[in-house]
Amino acid sequence: MGVPNKVLTLVLIREEYRILLGMKKRGFGVNRWNGFGGKVEAGETIAQGAKREVEEECGLTLTEFEEVGRIDFEFVGEPQILEVHIFRGDKYEGELQETEEMRPEWFALDAIPFHSMWPDDAYWFPIFLRGSKFKGYIKFEGHDKILDCSLEELETTDSNCVK
Repeated sequence: MGVPNKVLTLVLIREEYRILLGMKKRGFGVNRWNGFGGKVEAGETIAQGAKREVEEECGLTLTEFEEVGRIDFEFVGEPQILEVHIFRGDKYEGELQETEEMRPEWFALDAIPFHSMWPDDAYWFPIFLRGSKFKGYIKFEGHDKILDCSLEELETTDSNCVK
């Protein structure tokens, strides 16, 4: 019997012409721009975990958000698959703030800092930005080399991001 997946969340807060990302200041993914999220705690739903993580990492409270994707990540040598549920945050309340974990910053949609993000983001972000739902699988060697990648756009056409 295999090791159960580790369920994680990732929330991207988007306005019409910009997206909110956070510079990870510690832990997994340090020194990369990313959305907000993390582990789902015992007793909470995946959506509740997503909302809590956004509040903890940047001070905003989501008032409207929707799950739009799921990507399973495999890292060579690690027995556990990271099952990442990706949400689009449309509406929120509160004041944006830097926390011990993240330094949030807005980016224009034509200036997303892919060079300082996880390498897979360049593949699935365009699907996300089109407003489509998607699912995928990405296999990494280390944190920078993609060995395998498949993405399926659920509301339009299939795409494949094999390098």
